[in-house]
Amino acid sequence: MKRNRRIAFLLLLPSLLLVAVFVYGFILWTGWLSLTNQNDLFVPHPHFIGLHNYVRLFQNPRFLIDLKNTAVFSLIFIPGSLILGLGGALLLAGGVRFEGVFRTIFLMPMALSFIVTGVAWRWLMNPSSGLNLLFHSMGLNLNSGWYTDPNIGIKAIALAAIWQLSGYTMALYLAGLRAIPKEIYEAAQVDGASSGQTFRFITLPLITPVTLSAVIVLGHISLKIFDLVVAIAGSSGGPAFSSDVPALFMFITTFQANHFAQGAGISTVLLILVSFLVIPYLRWSLATEAKE
Repeated sequence: MKRNRRIAFLLLLPSLLLVAVFVYGFILWTGWLSLTNQNDLFVPHPHFIGLHNYVRLFQNPRFLIDLKNTAVFSLIFIPGSLILGLGGALLLAGGVRFEGVFRTIFLMPMALSFIVTGVAWRWLMNPSSGLNLLFHSMGLNLNSGWYTDPNIGIKAIALAAIWQLSGYTMALYLAGLRAIPKEIYEAAQVDGASSGQTFRFITLPLITPVTLSAVIVLGHISLKIFDLVVAIAGSSGGPAFSSDVPALFMFITTFQANHFAQGAGISTVLLILVSFLVIPYLRWSLATEAKE
């Protein structure tokens, strides 16, 4: 037994070392860098300056706009993906014909990269073509500036993200729905429960773990969204930074302006925001496994 454990440890050791250095080591290095004055490539010996970079960061109007855009994006993207995903899962779980075709259609966008999705939706939301041209041909007065309108900006990009990720949530919900024993629904019918009551008091509570998992994944995507924004709105973040996000600001600050410490500060803030989602979920998962 001890020999097998040693062999297993030796096999895992290279991966553990790589993760320790290139994940946790770089996280610690980024955190340290954000506390120094390395805001210029030619600073030979950076000095510790504490939270000064973070103070400057939260005094930057662009960063505050980015945080607001992230909140708006999340409030549209996460519920939209959950609702469409659950609706698609309920449709397929009901036993529709050609289920395989519908499942493929729902999942196809998930196979695309955000860059491909962004290029397609940039054309669709172009004010002079795409959806506006379709609305005009149908006689509908629904034309919009989409991502070129400062009042819409990030909201338009959230629609493209919903289109791509709703198939993912559909797959999660479909697996969750099919894991529910049919006997529970049969017992509810015997007791005289309506379809609405069955959905509210049986289906929704039993798929809560699926919903939590989906929220964690979608929330972490919304916090670090970058490529979709660049593909649709460009590297400028749209008019008046209406589509700008922290990840894009971090890229520009670090790799174009060479303000490494400031960029590290933005990265650290994003890591902290993601941890607010991941850590409570991990604690809940561990507590649930311990009870079982």
